[in-house]
Amino acid sequence: MKKIRLGTRGSLLARRQADWTAAQLLALGIETELIVIQTSGDTEQNRSIINIGAQGVFTKEIQRALLDGKIDLAVHSLKDLPTDPVDGLKLAAVPKRESYKDAFISLKAETLDGLPKKSRIGTGSLRRKTQLLHKYADRFLIDDIRGNVETRLRKLENGDYDAVILAEAGLKRLGFGDQIRSFLEPPDFFPAVGQGALGLETRADDAAAETAALLSDRDTFIAVSAERAFLRTLQGGCSAPIAALAAVKDGILTLHGRVLTLDGKMCYDKTQPVSADAEWTAETSETLGKTVAEFLLDRCGKTVSPIRD
Repeated sequence: MKKIRLGTRGSLLARRQADWTAAQLLALGIETELIVIQTSGDTEQNRSIINIGAQGVFTKEIQRALLDGKIDLAVHSLKDLPTDPVDGLKLAAVPKRESYKDAFISLKAETLDGLPKKSRIGTGSLRRKTQLLHKYADRFLIDDIRGNVETRLRKLENGDYDAVILAEAGLKRLGFGDQIRSFLEPPDFFPAVGQGALGLETRADDAAAETAALLSDRDTFIAVSAERAFLRTLQGGCSAPIAALAAVKDGILTLHGRVLTLDGKMCYDKTQPVSADAEWTAETSETLGKTVAEFLLDRCGKTVSPIRD
């Protein structure tokens, strides 16, 4: 097909992800043109994501450009892409997932347990905050932090925070992997839905969808489809206190879902496996996500209501 116009945010991380996508397409003989689109999440750096209104703050302008025909393929961090479908658009591909882990970075300790009491930890994620509160109660001061990865690391170096929590995948893509001191991982910490994965979105009826699909990884698509159905059933956005992790191993898809109260005092978990053999369909994966979500909704009742921010 003709040269594909790739739409992306302007942050260094978003550009790296778009450049990677362009390189993969070029290896298949497909030329691309990069188009940078500013989103509301990028322009409102002085407000918390929760206060902006988290649904689509990093994606809706890019999706509008797709619908208007200004770009052919959008490259998203999948965890930022809302789970509610948009008429005329489709998630055409999910390449092989990078690390899903959260990373601990500090100039004062190697691990969270090594930090002194009342240390100030920076995170822009309600999911991370509530999991920290659940495990450590009032031991730390957990403050909101905004800005791109480079800005957050600079704030740490300036002494504004004693530690920051960031996604390992983004740090590695930017070349900051050497700053990671340790990881926050299961069973104490679970990632955001789709964390570490890219989402390639196109118009539903466009030839670019078939092209993007060449970059998709089957097992990753299966896993994130379950996670996204879980989040969609809970009606939670990317800033809600919801975590999930799905993976395919030995032909079995397993989803672990987690919902927390805003104060972190209560945490509800559910793990459930299902076959993910050659006969797998999107409906199978989404049914698993819905099943786990409905179990947690029944278990926690109104304790976590409203889930949507």
